[in-house]
Amino acid sequence: MPHDENKARQEVSLIGRIISMEALILVMGCLSLVYGFSEGKEINIFWGVLIIIGFFVLRKVRRKDWTKHWEEMEAEQKAIQRARETRANRKSSGDTPPEE
Repeated sequence: MPHDENKARQEVSLIGRIISMEALILVMGCLSLVYGFSEGKEINIFWGVLIIIGFFVLRKVRRKDWTKHWEEMEAEQKAIQRARETRANRKSSGDTPPEE
């Protein structure tokens, strides 16, 4: 039987998606939460809630378009720099706007 590398790659990809690190984090959080409630252990409930919150924060961070974010931050910094230069030019020329 010939070995189909593409099929093997698809199977590995499917297994990787099913058993991803994010899924394991969520499962551990849920298990800790269930164990804490069933045994009455507050520390396990605390860690379960913390892990589940961390899971959702991780998902939000991983889905964010970081390239766009850094472009926006750079544009904001350039606008602030231009405003500072404009103020410095006005002060040096003696043309200051009236203060309120």
